[in-house]
Amino acid sequence: QAILAKVLLQWLNTVLRQCIVASMPFVAFDHIAREWRCKFSSDNDNASLMAAQAQLEDILPDLSSMDGVASVQRVVCGGCLDFKVVTKLTKKAFEAWEKEGFAPEADFLSALKAIPGISGIETQTYTLEDLKMNKKDIKKAQDKKEKEQADKPEGEKPPEDPAKKLKKVVKEGGKRGVEIEGAADMGGLQFFCTSVDEPEGDLELLLESVKAMNAKSDPTEEERKGGSGHIGKMVFSAGVDQLALVAYVPEEKQAELVCEEWLQKVVSLHPGGNVVSSGKDYCKGCIPANSDKGIFPLKIREGLILEANNFLRKKGLFPEDDGDDDDEMVFGDDDFPS
Repeated sequence: QAILAKVLLQWLNTVLRQCIVASMPFVAFDHIAREWRCKFSSDNDNASLMAAQAQLEDILPDLSSMDGVASVQRVVCGGCLDFKVVTKLTKKAFEAWEKEGFAPEADFLSALKAIPGISGIETQTYTLEDLKMNKKDIKKAQDKKEKEQADKPEGEKPPEDPAKKLKKVVKEGGKRGVEIEGAADMGGLQFFCTSVDEPEGDLELLLESVKAMNAKSDPTEEERKGGSGHIGKMVFSAGVDQLALVAYVPEEKQAELVCEEWLQKVVSLHPGGNVVSSGKDYCKGCIPANSDKGIFPLKIREGLILEANNFLRKKGLFPEDDGDDDDEMVFGDDDFPS
């Protein structure tokens, strides 16, 4: 009965292992390992560990000389007090070893049990493969990865880190603020309309960009930023899905121009355009892209900048067109090189 039980247990272990592997067809393997492990005590200068090591040295020649043995490894952890012996064989050799009861496993484990300070004796079977690649395979894998990245459509590339993106947005806004201040002062302008790239149609990022334009300049900084908080402005940012707009009216100009009225006039020029949030100083709006109606954010942007200026002109807040040139002066990204 004992022999029958042993054979049945081995058969069950084999079937279970095959079922587990069959459920994971992506895990290919050629080797199986048997692990013997226990806990040792650090008492008496790790005497139990030294005794376990002596028992391993006694059976090591037998383990190493078995057919199909790929490696015999010992693992010792001084922190968790683990002592492990891992014997790795080819699949065929392991199955033959299993039929023999993993000899000398029984004798080795019995010897461990007899050592004072040894506890938690266990065994485990698992697949074990060396996955280190050679230089040729490494190069092949790297080339494949680079090709896959290059072949990905633009929209499928991983999103940029939000913190890095915000830093770019603020940097562009700060530089644009200095440029707006200079251009407005030269032309005697109270209001200014322009566009930026970095927000890519994101309303919250566009708002941060405008705030960076309006930030007070620090005269001690090597590179000036902002400085255009006294100038009213409407800023546009074209994205794939929408055209984002932020209007800003400084406190001293709010008696002459209602921020929401200005923005509402511009966004209402295209279907779906709306004011998302409004305040006396800042208002946000957007116009969704609609290919069926020919509404493309980049395409409609410059025309809307003209309309924003025209609204100001009717209120006497923007210089009149002198009629000498058919083209309205529109400030976009190309007018402010990075």
